Amino acid sequence: MTNGSRHILAGMTGHTVAIAVTPGVLHPWDLYELGVIGAIFGTPQPDLADPWYDLRICSVLPEAGESVIGHGAFLRAEHGAAELVSADTVFVPSIAYDCATEDRPVPPELLDALVEAHRRGARMVALCNGAFVLGAAGLLNGRRVTAHWEHAAVLARRFPAAEVDESALYVDDGDILTSSGMTAALDLSLHLVRRDFGAAVANRLARRLVAPPNRAGGQAQFVDLSVSARAEADLGPALEWAIAHLDEPLTVELLAARATMSPRTFHRRLRQSIGSTPKQWLLTQRLARAQSLLESTDFGIDRISRMCGLGTAANLRRHFAAVVGVTPVEYRRTFEQRPA
Repeated sequence: MTNGSRHILAGMTGHTVAIAVTPGVLHPWDLYELGVIGAIFGTPQPDLADPWYDLRICSVLPEAGESVIGHGAFLRAEHGAAELVSADTVFVPSIAYDCATEDRPVPPELLDALVEAHRRGARMVALCNGAFVLGAAGLLNGRRVTAHWEHAAVLARRFPAAEVDESALYVDDGDILTSSGMTAALDLSLHLVRRDFGAAVANRLARRLVAPPNRAGGQAQFVDLSVSARAEADLGPALEWAIAHLDEPLTVELLAARATMSPRTFHRRLRQSIGSTPKQWLLTQRLARAQSLLESTDFGIDRISRMCGLGTAANLRRHFAAVVGVTPVEYRRTFEQRPA
């Protein structure tokens, strides 16, 4: 049976989900990821699908079998390597090991178990820096993956055979799935439920969890608005003025005049100060304005395009999809703040 058919039949055959745990002190955000896995895959949902998932907390190390300690919380691993290797889906959450520098390498026992689980047909899911563990096991070669944006560059350096998408919320590469940090673990988990049981079940579960039903994996982790804060003092007033007038035609010459500089000097100073050209900076601010309007208003796409200075709806759609990763309509559907 192929991986695809095996996963589609999960709700009919009983689908085992294993969490690979390691000893060490976890950060609070790591506990959040573990809580997400437990809430979705470890809580029976008989009104949604029966049987639901069979969640197992597994360790291949004796010390991890005792407990994993994090800020007063104890996570006891009741299962070992055999259950990990035989699982249908294996989660590798963020771990305490410093995978980025290899000062504390991943235990070889864990790597061997993950390789064997994947060889047997398991679906491998890494959350945040758990991608480093899959990389150390040799499972990322030739795969498109992601991680938290703070770790993405290091992941790409450590595993050059992987295609690292530093902006995606999560990446589904068939039997290898990876997510960025924190709340993206929830997005990816709901995506897995959608794959296994269908959109209706996933949407009802999302409603129960008071979560967005479907944040597309290709959606950008964030749009960087920090450029204004990083700008030097002599540029600040001109940039603040531009943000207040995004619905107007704005040129480098106009912004340079507001900053009492020549266009060439303004371009060079902005590039030195925030690492962005005036054109790139303006596009970032216009898209951020569009995001805000999509979240908080009922305005049509044409009107939003004009209000953020992108002119036509087609222009907004093109730039929005290229930078944010989803269409304006998809973004609004996920993030709108108004009640249905």
